[in-house]
Amino acid sequence: MIQILSTKTLLDNQRGALTNANFNVIEVDFIETKSQAFELNEINDNLIFTSQNAVQSFLLDPKSEDLKTKNVFCVGLKTKILLSESGFNVIAYTGYAEDLAEIITLIYSSESYTFFSGNLRRETLPQALKEAKVKFNEIQVYETKLTPQKIKTPVDAILFFSPSGIESYLKENKIKNETCFCIGTTTSSTLDGITKNIIIADQPTIEDVIEEVIAEYK
Repeated sequence: MIQILSTKTLLDNQRGALTNANFNVIEVDFIETKSQAFELNEINDNLIFTSQNAVQSFLLDPKSEDLKTKNVFCVGLKTKILLSESGFNVIAYTGYAEDLAEIITLIYSSESYTFFSGNLRRETLPQALKEAKVKFNEIQVYETKLTPQKIKTPVDAILFFSPSGIESYLKENKIKNETCFCIGTTTSSTLDGITKNIIIADQPTIEDVIEEVIAEYK
């Protein structure tokens, strides 16, 4: 039986898709995220979110209700759904931060933005906005903590969902011949020079990662 390691706990339906396809699944959370205290001051005309974690933390502040008049730009379909269902008007969403940066800098560069982020966020978006002289500020609303641990069971494949997850995994483990399934190119690029045994999901969702696993071994 093929042994799969998921570097985060899956939802029942996600796990079920793998077990129904006769995979043995081990799940370990290699990162933890938690909300942190923040002030909703000096909010610009548009809001930017690049993760569901940022949205969830932001929504914990009752003052977030008052910001529904503002337009939102975000990364990720699930992030968009969470925002839309909470009553926010999402103007644009993309799969990757670099694509969102391109849309903002090419089409909406005269507007101002507040970017809600985590402590381990990538430089991609802020850097692009700075270079294009787009007015923005940043509010950190959640923290990501690495929770590395040693995996003693041999596995055939590893599912990675973020650069931080890979960084955490590599603190206690080595990648040898395992096939690494990555949620997207930002995550897979963290494996440059470590392994060439990488399969990237067509769309950056957990479901797409799982589809790739099933397609690879069936």
